Amino acid sequence: MTDRLPPIVVDARRLLPPEPMERTLEALDELQPGQEVLLMIPRQPAPLFDMLRNNGYAYTVEPQPDGVFHITIRQASAD
Repeated sequence: MTDRLPPIVVDARRLLPPEPMERTLEALDELQPGQEVLLMIPRQPAPLFDMLRNNGYAYTVEPQPDGVFHITIRQASAD
């Protein structure tokens, strides 16, 4: 069994732009190796997706029944 660090959670459900992006970038600065950021947001943040791809991050988007998107962000693998 491996010890995994819990994700850094950014709850942006009630935040207005640009605060969700700012808080997500702050969380990414705190990431430890193997750790993830979980962003909860009521819309898909296209500008954030571009920034993540351009800076070596991978992400998955999971729409929730309540209309919120759970976006899991991690360092992209080096292969």
